[in-house]
Amino acid sequence: MRKLISSMPAHLRRLRKDNGAVALVEFALSLPLLLLMGLGGVETANYAVTHMRVAQIAVSLADNASRAKQDVASGMPRMREADVNEAFTAAELQAANLDIAENGRLILSSLEVNADGGQWIHWQRCFGDAPYISSYGVQGDGATGTSVTGMGPADRRVAAESGFAVMFAEVVYDYQPIIFGSLIPDDPIRKIAAMYVRDDRDLSNIFNPSPAAPVRSC
Repeated sequence: MRKLISSMPAHLRRLRKDNGAVALVEFALSLPLLLLMGLGGVETANYAVTHMRVAQIAVSLADNASRAKQDVASGMPRMREADVNEAFTAAELQAANLDIAENGRLILSSLEVNADGGQWIHWQRCFGDAPYISSYGVQGDGATGTSVTGMGPADRRVAAESGFAVMFAEVVYDYQPIIFGSLIPDDPIRKIAAMYVRDDRDLSNIFNPSPAAPVRSC
């Protein structure tokens, strides 16, 4: 034991001069930081891509709803509850692994002009389990008077023209983090889109002929 103790200074001097595996030690020390930066980059990129996908879903929902109609031989084409449901189904399929039915809310509104010349949310339908409502009004808002001037943010509000309707789509999505949820804001992703109805449409109602389709009220 005494011999071992007496040789310790020599061993320590040799260890101090030994530079073998320095790179490996430095890599081991920096690995946690590299992993944090790399995985954080993956999370941030996924968040940005999800924003883009939700925006595309909003555009597609408004576009599909603006084209949907049932031709009627004795009158103008009609918008049916079945057409609304098909537009929601298409949006759900487009969302794919986002699972927007469970983690989001799709809100589709028909913005029209009332008898007084004001803007009117004639009907509104929703899809998805997330507990969100429209940020710009609910069904029946603006039925009379001119207090409602349209839908959307104040700096880019959308208004319908007399005799026509605008399909206004809102998509609200609760982002599902991959790794580091703490890096991402808690606020839901919100995107909007609006499309004028492409052709003439009977705006007197949203129809539900037999066999009746489920009504996805908000």
